[in-house]
Amino acid sequence: MIAFVSGTVAALAPDAAVVEVGGVGMAVQCTPNTLSAFRIGRQARLAVSLVVREDSLTLYGFADDDERQVFELLQTASSVGPRLAQAMLAVHTPDALRRAVAQGDEKTLTAVPGIGKRGAQRLLLELAGRLGEPAGAAETGHPAGAAAPAPWSEQLRAALVGLGYSAHEAEEAIAAVTPAAEAAAADGAAPRVSQLLRAALRTLNRAR
Repeated sequence: MIAFVSGTVAALAPDAAVVEVGGVGMAVQCTPNTLSAFRIGRQARLAVSLVVREDSLTLYGFADDDERQVFELLQTASSVGPRLAQAMLAVHTPDALRRAVAQGDEKTLTAVPGIGKRGAQRLLLELAGRLGEPAGAAETGHPAGAAAPAPWSEQLRAALVGLGYSAHEAEEAIAAVTPAAEAAAADGAAPRVSQLLRAALRTLNRAR
């Protein structure tokens, strides 16, 4: 079993990093939040989980062992594969998922693209008691009374910064795609970060 990879970041993409380990480039699938901490040419260490299929070997990378453990536990539910498990961790922290399962919170789970109301209900039943207890109330980093940024904007910001754009450029791109995200939310659909990222990159390319 591969527990972690450590080496120089050779390349970054919206959903993956290539880490050079002993002269070999290891492609690791990661969430935008995890990727935001990496810079090309710098050292990185990732906890990883190797998913073996008949036609592929895929490494999924995480900021720490807790994320990796929750990723693997999520897949003990019959309807959860590695991509959905990673999507859940892209939207929520491990403790947020633990709280959602412990409290039977369907709304938190349906915030993840690909999970509807029935799917959330099934996941709450199947994951009950499997993820462990939350560590406690998570610090949000926002002043009391202030609205926290939407999950999609946090993910998009992390992805853009991880791709090398400045915080100012990221904010401008987010502002440009916000109307589309809000329109999707008004229709009852969770904004798709991958689509918003492509639109944001087009905006940034036009501005250069």
